[in-house]
Amino acid sequence: MGSGVNRRRMLGIGAAATAGVLVGAGSASAGSPADRIAAVYRREVGRAGGTWSSVITAGGTRPVSERADEVVEAYSVNKLAVATAVLDKVDRGLLKLDQRVDVTAEIVIRDTDGIFGLDGAYPSSVTLGHVLANLLTVSDNTAVRLCGLVCPAAELNEILRAKGFVHTQVVPVANPNRFFLGKTTPNETHTLLTRLVEGTLLAKTSTDYLLSVLRSLTSFTDGVRLHLRSPERLRVATKAGWFNDGRNEAGIMFDEAGKPVVTYSLFASGTFTGDKAANDADFGATHPALKARAALGRAMMDAVGKLSAPAARTFTAPAYRPYNGG
Repeated sequence: MGSGVNRRRMLGIGAAATAGVLVGAGSASAGSPADRIAAVYRREVGRAGGTWSSVITAGGTRPVSERADEVVEAYSVNKLAVATAVLDKVDRGLLKLDQRVDVTAEIVIRDTDGIFGLDGAYPSSVTLGHVLANLLTVSDNTAVRLCGLVCPAAELNEILRAKGFVHTQVVPVANPNRFFLGKTTPNETHTLLTRLVEGTLLAKTSTDYLLSVLRSLTSFTDGVRLHLRSPERLRVATKAGWFNDGRNEAGIMFDEAGKPVVTYSLFASGTFTGDKAANDADFGATHPALKARAALGRAMMDAVGKLSAPAARTFTAPAYRPYNGG
């Protein structure tokens, strides 16, 4: 990110998405779980308003594909791509998760997201693993800058392009170690997640680390996880992103055996149902787009147990074990 710039002041929405919709059209048999997901998507998007660019696959079918190749502002969903590039360097032995990164007062973004801005004890240092955990769970924007210290913008984009992500790119600024979070397409973000669970994106250790962090109960709960029970939330690896009028989320749902069954890539922006000024200032569960994602999340989780997973590795979530200190 640029110096003194937080997510609330980043790049604005690009041109309006063009039409091109395939929602439940021939992608699933009538009355099937995948068809139910498509129906809930149509209903909830219709209620929410806005312009949606989305891909959902469910048990090997694609019940939702709407503006799937539209280049959209990713916002914090692109923290998935940032983490992928950093972990790629870990896989190649260029970085280690336990190496320490210096946190100076000058690098901390004084926004209202994350935790680094709440700590008045700088300078300090944290491990790179802690940086990535904060990047992906509480979506800390200072963590973006800390990632930039070990993976500059130009290198980050080169790593992503080498993996085939030509639209999923960050936006460099004058400081080579900082960047705006940039753009993606629903298809590219969906492909990134699909390749992650297929084991073709990162090494096994990095894959397991990334999916473990994204399934933490600390991760975003106002969207697709809102109406899920704690054990169900632990079966959802998700990352949200929001800024201006954009409300995005992408992730994977696993069945009880740990098989990846549903993958979603949802990008929404524009004029939503209700008062625009109120919506633009609402980044929580009361926003129309998040209400739509919450209803869709419940429908997708209900479908997971009824869908067969394509051949894939098993990623079993740990049982939730609350603790009372001491």
